[in-house]
Amino acid sequence: MKITIIGGGNMGGALVKGWSKAGLAADIVVTAHTQQTLDRLKEVCPGITATLDNSKAVEGADIVVLAVKPWLVEGVIAEIKASLKDKLLVSVAAGIRHERIDVYAMPNIAAEFGESMTFIEEAPKAVVVAELFSKVGQCKIVPQRLMNAGMMMAGCGIAYVMRFLRAMMEGGVEMGFYPDEAKEIAMQAMQGAVSLLRETGLHPEAAIDKVTTPGGITIKGLNELDHAAFNSAVIRCLNIMKNEEFATALEPLNS
Repeated sequence: MKITIIGGGNMGGALVKGWSKAGLAADIVVTAHTQQTLDRLKEVCPGITATLDNSKAVEGADIVVLAVKPWLVEGVIAEIKASLKDKLLVSVAAGIRHERIDVYAMPNIAAEFGESMTFIEEAPKAVVVAELFSKVGQCKIVPQRLMNAGMMMAGCGIAYVMRFLRAMMEGGVEMGFYPDEAKEIAMQAMQGAVSLLRETGLHPEAAIDKVTTPGGITIKGLNELDHAAFNSAVIRCLNIMKNEEFATALEPLNS
């Protein structure tokens, strides 16, 4: 299966690197706005083909992945339309609809390391796309109404998790650790929590109970988070897509 990625930036580049590590480098053609970007990708993924010509890149592809900024989607489709023919066109651009796009997918930048959580909108060829994206992490095929929720939890959510890690680092530094030490400790704590939940299948609250001694330090810390409305802040953060002002700001992109 030949794959063309239009756009070698943060998201497109992560997909190129992830699929290359999965053994697909020889089947990948990637385009970018500058030769410098292509040179950097070829340096880390030597088996790929790279070109500045979008139309030429599409010609031999089975699947074409649009990984450009949302406001560039329409122009790129117009540019490559003559070369698309019966090719499967997948878009990873958030909030953009176009009649020529076959499947919408929402991965995140952890695809580079095979750890993306990708949401794929239900469509006739969604299973084919899920098979491809499963090579760079986990996939869920969901109805259209859940795509924005998936983007907030996993696409944007990766940044929210990193913000929590940064806060833990800052707390660690305040208590006396050097920043690099605090970063390592915070990452291992989070990795341990994820591994525990994944291996045991426990609900997070059940796992919390295992480390929460009556009258102990852990419950005092958890109560401080509650006093600061931590849960509410996270939920409000994820539901920002429902904010009327935010939705209005997206309308020009969706038109």
